[in-house]
Parts: sequence; structure tokens; C-alpha cells
Amino acid sequence: MANAKSPGAGGGPQRPQRTPLQALIYWTLVLGVWGLIFTVAFFAVFAVDLPDTSKLYDVKRQPSVSYLDRSGALVAVRGSQYAPPVDLDRLPAHVPQAFVAIEDRWYYWHFGFNPWGIVRSQLYNLKRESGPLRGGSTISQQLARNLFLTLNQTYRRKAQELILAVWLEARFSKKQILELYLNRVYFGAGAYGIEAAAQRYFGKPAEQLTLGEAATLAAMMKGPSRYSPVSATERTAQRATVVLDQMVKAHFITAEERDQAIRTKVRVNPVLANQRAQYFTDWVDGQVRALVGEPTEDLVVETTIDLPLQAAAEQAVQAGVAAAKGQGVEQGALVSIDGEGRVRAYVGGANYLQSEFDRATVARRQAGSAFKPFVYLTAMEAGRTPDTPVVDEPVTIGDWTPRNYTGEYLGPINIQTALQQSVNTVAARLANEVGTSNVAATARRLGITSTIQLDPSMALGAVEVSPMEMAQAYAPFANGGFLAKGYGIERIRTASGQVRYDRSVDRPPRQAVIGQPALAYMNQMMRQVISSGTGTRARVPGFDLAGKTGTTSDYRDAWFVGYTGGFVTAVWVGRDNNTSMRRVTGGGAPAGIWSDFMKAALPRLRVQPIPGALPPPPPSENDPIGNLIEGVTDFLGVGGRGEPPAAPEDRPRARREEPVY
Repeated sequence: MANAKSPGAGGGPQRPQRTPLQALIYWTLVLGVWGLIFTVAFFAVFAVDLPDTSKLYDVKRQPSVSYLDRSGALVAVRGSQYAPPVDLDRLPAHVPQAFVAIEDRWYYWHFGFNPWGIVRSQLYNLKRESGPLRGGSTISQQLARNLFLTLNQTYRRKAQELILAVWLEARFSKKQILELYLNRVYFGAGAYGIEAAAQRYFGKPAEQLTLGEAATLAAMMKGPSRYSPVSATERTAQRATVVLDQMVKAHFITAEERDQAIRTKVRVNPVLANQRAQYFTDWVDGQVRALVGEPTEDLVVETTIDLPLQAAAEQAVQAGVAAAKGQGVEQGALVSIDGEGRVRAYVGGANYLQSEFDRATVARRQAGSAFKPFVYLTAMEAGRTPDTPVVDEPVTIGDWTPRNYTGEYLGPINIQTALQQSVNTVAARLANEVGTSNVAATARRLGITSTIQLDPSMALGAVEVSPMEMAQAYAPFANGGFLAKGYGIERIRTASGQVRYDRSVDRPPRQAVIGQPALAYMNQMMRQVISSGTGTRARVPGFDLAGKTGTTSDYRDAWFVGYTGGFVTAVWVGRDNNTSMRRVTGGGAPAGIWSDFMKAALPRLRVQPIPGALPPPPPSENDPIGNLIEGVTDFLGVGGRGEPPAAPEDRPRARREEPVY
């Protein structure tokens, strides 16, 4: 047996040993090749649909838009989306330094992205159980996102953000990038750019910002709404102190300058806090360009809002939410429209400065029993009447067994009592008898636009809707049976007087969506809800009112939707996280808010009784007195039962003159 040869003992050429320098060069080349391959692949995957960067500097001052209420009073002015850009050299040094210190301490040392910041953010993302992704973005990356990308927090968007940040660094100087950033970043309250923010929050140009004011604006970068110096003064001040501490660490300011800035009170422009109808302005602001295209000069928008009613609505919602805070109520919304659909009051939340999220049209919440009128209307149209006998007793439909709020059953009653007391078993049985698809068709016909599921539970309001939808869907009950879609813009004109949009020009003819006798039956029953049913807290003495309460089974949502002649108001209360309140019903806080608002609104409105009453019955063949009266009135040329006959020109036309509500 041959002896095994030791390594290197003959048997062919031996591999030469690399020196440390050769090994370093070799592995550097290997890693470089693989890095190049990765970079090419990275760009191939994420750069194929990058946005166009050729119009980087094409942002110009956009025309301002002034919003007027229905009487011509100024509601709000939305200025240029981007204020005129400021020159970085004309700003006090502490202004850009504040943003660099808190947003990107290594700004002057990296080439668009900070690898260590990305690693830290990804470790956080792996550990987090919920909430948004943390990006670790540099100022260059934030600018790339603001200029070219969306706010979607996805890995693809982050990758494109990184590519564009490198492109910016390759094309522009650090000074130019920082200047672009300060002129484009969003500061909340409609303010884009440092100049707009300085004017909006402090009523001064950016060139005059103090150290404390600069730190306050830099603090807002973590969340413009959450760290608003108007609505979150204490939280923003704490964050501004962190900014000042970081400026000291970066040697931008001294500890003495920081302490002096902390001692100096930052005074916020009080005008911002006093503005009304901001949720409404946001809503119609998004519609202006859809109606007239991109404006080329300043615009004046004549809206339907009524500022005195709006003030009363905001006060009622704020007070009502505060009063019910102990029951877990955190938010509320209110929408009022007249019989033609004009939005007269619009409140999207308890406090716009604390939360700009619009719960009047954007949010969708379960309607609860406020959806039941669509069930009962469908039943009325199918031949029932308020006097139709029904039985409140346990019922099972498929595998679903609804129960009443009280847990008790009333036994034999009629339909009017069932709606008045919001009896669940009767509503569920009626919807099953007339068909949930027919109930859904009724709701859509009246103005509900959200998806309506057809499970049996929809009879009790397992349908997500907005306050705007509920207001416009109840409007036909208030205006004689006509469709009334809510709208907020009457006319748009330029500052020079040229009319760009006029709703009255192309207004469609009124569309009847409820006929008789169903309309009269529904108004009769919903009057009883307020007079002696679940909505007695909504009563306002001296006025003809009707409506319906709504409460979800788990107390997550509570509603009251009510109306008088030609005027409807829908109120919702709940919590943004969709958790339960503590036994808050539609007849409680929502009805209280509704009543408080209507007490202020009704004296201002030229309201009328709820239209749609049934005509008196014709005289019976066995009623000689009635027949005699009828004959005499016919002979004298006046209408039966005391009403003159309609002359041909007075008879209803297909398109009626616009009534005043």
C-alpha cells in the first residue's frame, strides 16, 4: 500500500499562498462585482417606473381660492399651494440648522442616504407589532418623496425614494437640496414650504423667524397635525425642546442660546385658531379643480355654507362630545342640508386643529337603527300602513336571531309603534318579508351611495354610511319626496368676474323618489319618534320635527337623523378606533347635539311644516252633508274641502321654481 503523501509533498503544482494585501484586493474585487450586480438588479427592478423628474422647478405660485358663504361672507382663503420660494442665504442660520439637527444630523456627510439609519429603521420594523413602517429617511429622501412619490409606506416606494435621493445628490449641491426641501415640505393647515408656514403660524415672513419659532416648525416634521403649535401646544413645545437639544449637540447653537429660546414664549398667529368651516372648506376645495380645471388666476367660490349655522353646529358638536366624554365619546360629526341638497352646516370632527380627518364624508360607520326608515318605507310602498298589526316576539331568520335593545317583547302592536320604539324584531321580519334587495334599492334611490350588504342584519343597520349620505337620504322625507344630493358649491368665478361654473345653469329637474301615501305614513311615524319614542331628547317646542335614532349593538356608533320642512340634520358620535362607547345610544348624545344645534338654527331658517301630508279623503256616498258641500263649492268655482282648484298655469310643472328653505 502506497504511503499517503503529505500536502505539498510532490503530486503536482501547489496553490500559491496569497499575501494579506492580495487577499484584500481579491475580496474587494469580488464584493465589488457582486455589489455592481446587486446595484444593476436593484435599479432594474425599482427604477423602471420612476416618475418624470424633468419638471423639478416647474412649481409656480398657484392662484388663491377665496370661499364665501351663502350670504357673501368670507369663509376661508386657501392661498398658493406653495408660497414663493425663499433663498436659503436670506434665512437666519438657525432656521435650516434646526431641520438638519432633528431630521438628518449627517446631512452634510452622506450621499443621499444613511446606511446606518436604514439599518436601525429596519430593525425597528421587524420588531414592531403594528403601526406604520419607519423609514430612516434623510432630508434628500424626504425631498424625493415630496417631489415625485406618494406617501404609501411600502418597500418599493422606499427603494424608489433612495434612487431619487442619490439622483438629487448627484445633480444638486447640498445647499440647493436643503433649499428645495424647506420650500416644499408640508407643515399642516394647508401650508407648504417654510414661507407659507411662517406666515400661517406666526404671521411673519420666514426671514424673521426666531430660534424658538424655527425649532417649533422643525418639530412639526414628525407629524404636522400631531405636533401643531395651535392644537397641541404642550406636545409641540416638548418636541421643540428636543430640536434645540439636538442643535446644541450638533454645535449649531450654545447651551445658553437654547435656554434663552426655551424661556421665550412662542406666540402662534391667533387667526388660524378662529377659522370656521375648515372641514367644509377641505371638502369643497377638492372639488374646485374637478369643476373648472387648473385655475390660471385667483378664484372666488360661492358656497352653500351658512356661517352662523356653521358656528352653531361646531359649538353643538364640541359641547356634546365634551359632555359625553365620560361615556367614551371621542368624536362627532354633523351635516345639515336643505330640501334642495345645499349643505348649510358641515362638521367633520370635534376639533379641526386636533384632527383634520373628515368624518362627515370620508368616514363610514354602521348606521344602526337610523337605517330602519328605509325598511319601513319599502314596507309602506308594498301596501302596509302605520296601523298594520305586527307582533314583537322572538324571531329567527336563517341562523340569525335579532333581539331588542331592552331584551323585552311588546307582543301585538302596530307598525307605527314598532318604529316609534325602534323594535328590532319587527324591522327584521319586515325586511325579510319585502326582501333585503328591495330595501337596499330603496336606500340607494333616496341617496345612500355606499355598498349595502343584503344579509338579514342589514335591516338593523349593519351598513356602513357617512353622515352626508344619511342627511341626503332623509331629505326626501323633508322636502315632499324629492331626491336631494348634498352639494357645497353654487358658483365659481374669477377675481375679475368671469363665471367659470354655475350650478343653476345645468341643474337637473327634481326627481321624485317617494310617492303617496308612503311619504305621509313615514312622516307620521317619524314624528312620533321625537314626540314620544326613542328620540324625545331631540324635541324643540314649537316646530314640526321628525327623525330616527340609531345605535349599533356594541355601542360603537350612535346616530340621530332628524328633519323639519325642507331641512335635515344628521349627527354621529363615536370613536375613531371603532371601539365601544359606554352605553351611548342615538337618543342620548347625538339627539342632544341635534337638539342644541336645531334650537339655534330653526329661528334663523324660514322653515315650514313637513310637507307630504295625505289629502283629505273624498266624501262618502253615505255622507249627504259632505256631498252637499262638495256640490256647492263646485257650483261656486272653488275647490272641494275649501281648496280652490288649480288654474292651468298654477298646476305643478315638471321643473318647479326653487323653494326657499
